[in-house]
Amino acid sequence: MSVATSLSVPVVLWGKTAPTHCISCILLSRDQRTLATGCYDGQICLWQVDPDTLKMTPRCLLVGHTGPVLCLSKASIMSDNNFIVSSSETGEMCTWDLVDGKCCEVVKLPYVHTNIQAYHLSGQDDVRLFCNGYYAEVLVMDPFSLEIVFTLSSRVNPDWICALHILRPAKRKEDVVLALTTTGTVKVWTLTGQENKASEPLFENESKQIRCLNALSMTCCAYNQRTVLVLCSKFWQIYDAGDFSVLCSVISPRGERWLGGDFLATDRVIVWSDEGKGYLYKLPANVADNRDFHTRSVETDNPFLYCVLSVPGDKPLSCPPAMRFHLVSRGGRFLKYLLRGDSEGQVLAWAVPDVSGSQLAQLRQEEFARPPGMPPMVTTSLTKAWADMKPPPVGILDQLDSGDLPGVKLTASIYLSQQNRLVVGREDGSIIIVPATQTVLLQLLHGRHQQYDDWPPHQLLPGHAGRVNCLLYPHHHHPRYERSHLVSGGVDFAVCLWDLYAGTLLHKFCVHAGEITQLLVPPPNCTPRIQTCVCSVASDHSVTLLSLTQRRCYVLASRHLFPVVSIKWRPLDDFMVVGCSDGTVYVWQMETGHLDRVLHGIGAEEVLFACDETAAAGASGGGAAAGEVGLANPAVHFFRGLRHRNLSAIRHATQRGLHQLQQLHQGAHQDPGDVPRPRGLPLDVQGLRTNPRDPEAHVLCFDIEALIGILAKMKEGAENVQTKLQAKAESVGFRPVNMDGRDAAGSPGGSGGSGARSGIGGTAGRWNSVSAESAMASPSMEVAQLLLSLLHAWGMDPDLDRVCETKLGLLRPMLPVSFGVVSKGGYMSLLLPTWLPQALTGETVTTETAPATLATGGTPGGLEKDLPPELVRMERSTRLFTARAHWELSTTLTSTHLLAVVALANTLMAMSNASFVPEQERSRKLHRQATRSSLGWASKAEQDSEELWTAQQAQIKQGWSLLATLHCVLLPDKVAAAGSRTFKRPQVEMLARRWQHHCLEVREAAQALLLAELGRLGPRGRKALVDAWAPYVPAYGTAPGDTHAPQTAGTTTSQANSTGASNLLSPASAENMEPPAPSQPQPQPAGEDEDEEEEEYTEEAWARKPWSTAELRRKQTTAVVLLGVIGAEFGQDAAAEASAAPVHLPTREQQRRKSSVVEGFGLGHNSLARRTSLALTHLLLAEPSPQLPAHTQLRRAAIDLLGRGFTVWEPHLDVTKVLLGLLELCCHADKLVPSMTYGLPLSPAADSCRTARHALTLIATARPAAFITTMAREVARYNTLQQNSQALNVNLHSSVLHRAKPEILRGVELLIDKMQSEMSDLLIEVVDIVLHCVDPGHLKQQRLNEVFPAVCRFQQVSHCPHTRRIAVGARSGQVAIYELRSNRCQTVSAHSSSVTACAFSPDGKFLATYSCQENRLSFWQTSTGMFGLGNSQTRCVKSYSTAPIPDMSRLNPARLARLVWINNRTVALMLADGSETRFNV
Repeated sequence: MSVATSLSVPVVLWGKTAPTHCISCILLSRDQRTLATGCYDGQICLWQVDPDTLKMTPRCLLVGHTGPVLCLSKASIMSDNNFIVSSSETGEMCTWDLVDGKCCEVVKLPYVHTNIQAYHLSGQDDVRLFCNGYYAEVLVMDPFSLEIVFTLSSRVNPDWICALHILRPAKRKEDVVLALTTTGTVKVWTLTGQENKASEPLFENESKQIRCLNALSMTCCAYNQRTVLVLCSKFWQIYDAGDFSVLCSVISPRGERWLGGDFLATDRVIVWSDEGKGYLYKLPANVADNRDFHTRSVETDNPFLYCVLSVPGDKPLSCPPAMRFHLVSRGGRFLKYLLRGDSEGQVLAWAVPDVSGSQLAQLRQEEFARPPGMPPMVTTSLTKAWADMKPPPVGILDQLDSGDLPGVKLTASIYLSQQNRLVVGREDGSIIIVPATQTVLLQLLHGRHQQYDDWPPHQLLPGHAGRVNCLLYPHHHHPRYERSHLVSGGVDFAVCLWDLYAGTLLHKFCVHAGEITQLLVPPPNCTPRIQTCVCSVASDHSVTLLSLTQRRCYVLASRHLFPVVSIKWRPLDDFMVVGCSDGTVYVWQMETGHLDRVLHGIGAEEVLFACDETAAAGASGGGAAAGEVGLANPAVHFFRGLRHRNLSAIRHATQRGLHQLQQLHQGAHQDPGDVPRPRGLPLDVQGLRTNPRDPEAHVLCFDIEALIGILAKMKEGAENVQTKLQAKAESVGFRPVNMDGRDAAGSPGGSGGSGARSGIGGTAGRWNSVSAESAMASPSMEVAQLLLSLLHAWGMDPDLDRVCETKLGLLRPMLPVSFGVVSKGGYMSLLLPTWLPQALTGETVTTETAPATLATGGTPGGLEKDLPPELVRMERSTRLFTARAHWELSTTLTSTHLLAVVALANTLMAMSNASFVPEQERSRKLHRQATRSSLGWASKAEQDSEELWTAQQAQIKQGWSLLATLHCVLLPDKVAAAGSRTFKRPQVEMLARRWQHHCLEVREAAQALLLAELGRLGPRGRKALVDAWAPYVPAYGTAPGDTHAPQTAGTTTSQANSTGASNLLSPASAENMEPPAPSQPQPQPAGEDEDEEEEEYTEEAWARKPWSTAELRRKQTTAVVLLGVIGAEFGQDAAAEASAAPVHLPTREQQRRKSSVVEGFGLGHNSLARRTSLALTHLLLAEPSPQLPAHTQLRRAAIDLLGRGFTVWEPHLDVTKVLLGLLELCCHADKLVPSMTYGLPLSPAADSCRTARHALTLIATARPAAFITTMAREVARYNTLQQNSQALNVNLHSSVLHRAKPEILRGVELLIDKMQSEMSDLLIEVVDIVLHCVDPGHLKQQRLNEVFPAVCRFQQVSHCPHTRRIAVGARSGQVAIYELRSNRCQTVSAHSSSVTACAFSPDGKFLATYSCQENRLSFWQTSTGMFGLGNSQTRCVKSYSTAPIPDMSRLNPARLARLVWINNRTVALMLADGSETRFNV
């Protein structure tokens, strides 16, 4: 399933029919709270289990495997570690988080496993997976990285391993692996626990041939270890583990085959058959561990069948069930369960009875035809759970059904994003076209629309004589196709071409002799004739190319003997390559329709492979993943090559396998830096079918970034800047983008249809630019309304809910929503509707969280009596869901949903009057027209309406602000107040990874949420978080003994799919860094203040090393960002108390900042601050490389955090390098950042520049003195180099200081503006920097106050254009005189205390200086040598004592005094109190 970006919200409409679930494997978790069932269609269903009664409720469906799920296994020995590993027939393996439903790791191996056993080896910290299957080794794998740790190989008779058991013999430390091959060879390996990839091949220690072919399982008795149960389909046998001699044997009942078995005790076994029955046997005396062991068996003493676990009246199963025996401990007792999952999707559980010896003896004496049976204690299925739901789960077209019965099955669907319409094919041959968002609103949300008849309007296209199998909208794939064309294929052998807008059938192609199974589009670089065609595949193994313009069949390829599984293209060779299920490949010429050749075996694979490579090259890697589909497994060909001793076959298979692995590995781990992705669709509706027989459920995928991108384009003033924006966008190289992400210029406009009264407004004719924009905007607003209505936490704040409904236009949900989680590789977890009402039953609905008066209003009692009880129950469970259960599902869901709500609310708040209430939307458009038509107000009435409009707009903005605040700050407390104990917190690491997300709105939301969550954790919670992540901060430039790493590495388990943060910090650091050793958390100091209300950061109760290099890198990058945020926001501000602090925090705020300082970031103990600052500096300054590209989210995060926490990092930084690094990024600021930030997505380079600019501003305002002195020092160095540039052969034009002059000036201007008093102390340095940055040529013609007016605010600075000199008075009493002609500077000790003002006379001969503290005014004259040669000298020609000024006037030194020359010989000293004194030279 394709998902555009990582930030998407799936919502599922399941429909009234339960998905088919033909169970292939079953597993109960260690804590007996979750049952997992894998099915032959590739899905895994998770069931919530009550550990006491084993009552099961279907909770969610895990979707992603492309083949039958063959194995399920636990991933850890910890009982609270809820991870499982699944493996499919196509070689895919996944590690799933059962709580979040996320896929943490996925790999595709060239091995097919038939059995996986999790075993805890001695000397290891967690389990290893022992896998066997269609290959001759035993693979030992890590359950989290899914890497092969080591392999157990065979020296004698290597063959496929069919059964396996691992045990640790009593009084020995080694582990023993027993394996049985398909040909009956028993093999034994002894493991010491030190094995790894690098060790020598591990061959078996001993092997022995026994008479047992194709065994299904082998189990050693845990209570005895001397007996082994080996089970084949026809019989089971007990062997002596010492010499593998048979002790007893039992043949399967007639018509049944054995499937598996296990020991219940030393003398009892349970075996189960393919009929789904469990048989309990008592073993003979010579098998049990006593003195008769291994003696000759007595003929009368046979295994005794004393009980059968079966289902009364069970109908025959269509395929063997999945069964598993579980021994679990509960409350100090051991319980034995037999679980069964069958082809009908039923799950059954038996509690295996404990029968004592006396009861057995009694049973033996009784004569019975068949042994006593025992029914299951629990029976359930998805179908039963669906049937129990009243009202049933909703589907996407339920308005067309009558009553609660399932209507006509939906069999195919396609979403037309540009028109926001959904096209659905049904089983009766009809095709329905309906506005997508409106039909979803009708199913899920309360509102006025529930009262309308026949809403939303739909089109009906009748044309097929049976089920519609597939739909294709060719214009989506390429704009060369007509916008109005829709193609459908049915069970009636016909392909129909429709006109979407007119609703008419244009042509029916009847060329196939079987039902149509697939419709495809040829690639765009085919010949012009083929470019007008679509390709159809049918069940009669034929493939056609049908021309949509000529309305005829060009090619009918129908000689295939087996079903078609893949179609590839070689457009440049004019070949269509068809792959069949038997591995044969047919190559057809497209232009002539001739069969060029038929290929088999390796030649066939190479041709398919070559097609993949050309497709991948054409799409620059895009088609590689799709190309792998339809390729056979390389392992199979490898064995075939071995069998035929064909070396070239072996070589090809190996190369193919390696290539596939590399492709998969690159697909999984590559990080393209921060390259902007192609824009996705705000909403995508995809059909979901677990089985071809099922009707379709529908997954709505909301793409948050795409939605925000379109909403941001609709901001206020779009019309005013439309033309300006167009010109700017084209100059920058952007092209306008339509709702489906395609260029608007590249495709002709569409036309509205006669039947399409909704959606796009039903007007026929071509779209002009305005209607196209409104057509794009209107569906986006509907999508935003739908999404926010589903995600909002209704019931938390009744007043806000009222505002949401009346002012903002949000709608209340009608039923609990089935959300989903998209994780690694596009694998999804989808919540089932059956779980929600079950989870919410029995809850007491309090008046505050869910008032009894329903959404329509009315008295509590009266209205409920009139409504059906199931509707009342549904309304109550919905209210409880939105207020509580929604936020108790999983941390990933909470994080994603809160990010989505806050980002969307902020976007809408920035828009003018963005409300979903139809009347307000109308008034907004009318208001825009009014403001355009008349600039002056005609009457008072219009003025009043304008005021009303402004007030209304303010209310709407406040509504969005309150909505964002509720979800960002208040939600956890409100959910806890509503009685929730299991609120799932947002994941700090997921938010940290989005600290500098490429979408600005998502970035701001992530930052706000992360800071709110860190604040809520309190000091101790933050300390625990720091302790958990500190070990992962890479050490740069630290002395060997200086690395202080608190070893409390309880690492958080959930690993979100990292967007940009999975870059490698440094190739060396990731390899060399030892993962932290798990250890106990430090106890809390007793003296800590217990009264402070704060929430602990709860870690998982188990610690684990990073499971792969990629995960270690991800953890390192997350740790740097997370500790950077904690250090920057909660680290100690060294200058908080200093009197010179630029921003004075309130006393209480200071106390809060001081009390919340995290250990390691304070003044006394700063090792963490040091390590974090070094890592952040490394990220800023590191050269661009494939591992760390120039513009990534990680680099941007480092830049941002250096700016935010500069006061914390400053003692450990080389400030010069940091400032120059930031200036380097800002060099091309004017080119990169468009003058208007509206509407244009920022490129990665522009984004880095913007972030660096912001960081420079923060650094300059936090430490103005450090900024100015560092810059002045660099300017002095630059000037020295400039003087000697020819001798040193240096190109100064490439230096940062030369290229970043505008940016440095911007910083200086900002500081003068905000911190004038600090700047007056460093005035000479400031003027040094300014003179470096301004163009010397400008100062020839213009005065300094015209070139850089900011610096002339200071009375201590004077510029004489006549003599081209600048004088600057300093705090030390010195005056610096800059000779611009000779580019020299001369310093004069003018006063004993700071200079208050100075001014040149109009003719430039004299300079007057004044110091108010010294009460002296002096006149200076500069004399030069004869003819201007020699050094100029400045001397004092006259000096006056002045009257002391009152102390009150000294408070504002900037406005203290001014010197104004009245003529060339007289200066006036003007004081702040208005007095004026004149002095003559």
